[in-house]
Amino acid sequence: MIYRDFQGMKLSALGFGAMRLPVIDGDDGRIDEAAALRMVDIAMENGVNYYDTAWGYHGENSELVMGKALGRYPRDSFYVATKFPGYDPANWGKVEEIFEKQLQKLGVDHFDFYLFHNVCEMNIDAYLDDEKYGIYRYLMEQKRNGRIRHLGFSCHGAMPVLERFLAAYGKDMEFCQLQLNYLDWTFQNGRDKVALLNEWHIPVWVMEPLRGGKLASLAPAYEAELRALRPDEEIPAWAFRFLESIPSVTMILSGMSNEEQLKKNLKTFETDRPLRDKEMAALLSIAERMLSVGTVPCTACHYCVSHCPQGLDIPHLLALYNEHAYTGGGFIAPMALGALPADKRPEACLGCRSCEQVCPQQIRISEVMADFSEKLG
Repeated sequence: MIYRDFQGMKLSALGFGAMRLPVIDGDDGRIDEAAALRMVDIAMENGVNYYDTAWGYHGENSELVMGKALGRYPRDSFYVATKFPGYDPANWGKVEEIFEKQLQKLGVDHFDFYLFHNVCEMNIDAYLDDEKYGIYRYLMEQKRNGRIRHLGFSCHGAMPVLERFLAAYGKDMEFCQLQLNYLDWTFQNGRDKVALLNEWHIPVWVMEPLRGGKLASLAPAYEAELRALRPDEEIPAWAFRFLESIPSVTMILSGMSNEEQLKKNLKTFETDRPLRDKEMAALLSIAERMLSVGTVPCTACHYCVSHCPQGLDIPHLLALYNEHAYTGGGFIAPMALGALPADKRPEACLGCRSCEQVCPQQIRISEVMADFSEKLG
């Protein structure tokens, strides 16, 4: 197992993500406990010492099962991470209640790592309103009391959200968990987010390294390109090697649903093989070609914005459209749009085509907005 240094600790570079544990009959709320416990045993035997769960995973059952799995081992043999579920407005005023229940569910007296969960457009104001909700104040108190050893946050929001959160709390954040992979290096502005975190000297924890399995296998032509460069490297391993090539990446979380996935990942993390320049260029070229299918080529020049009678942030809406279209749905676009006033969403487009007159890419913006509205129902 590869290990990374973090404040005097040796963390396994591969973290065990408990969002996609094996389940019974396809029911996400019914975890196959026996299978999950076997997977934890295999991970522990192979040097994995970081285990990541959260309040909402598997219908609020992930913490319970991980508590049972890890409770069979000495407390100093693993690090456990969980999160305050601020993605749900119903939880904003319940930080103390939820925190105490999480300790009980996991069967521990402290969390090694604790996160503000999913800082995004929808909840940034609530997270920053410490007078009303006191989330930051309470978590900092728990850190002073030793019940949180290391405090950080995960972020699915766009750059302005990340910038606001860091401006308010960055001095106290020890790590940031980002959705990062060779698609999202450009697609979700991962490169710039990492650069901003580097300015704050905040190391990166990675979620979705395989983008929900999308990078576990590629089109035959793309796989052939990569095998020509590294004949002995499995295709999913390329996603991990990409992340190994980013100096500030400390932890790579993988949500594994069965023993086969776990064992393949363990084999990958036996060695540290960052990409050479030629390999990195080839992988990013493949990513660019993958992202060109089903998306619109907006370059965010903003010429369109000044010609929109509705004042829509068209580049932002097109970026969300691309995310939603390429992913085939998902929560990111609806979450971001939910934070916008109704008159700034795609359905507010009048179809007047004024913006299209000045678009250098000749994007049929009015048609994209109509399609986006239809996709979102």
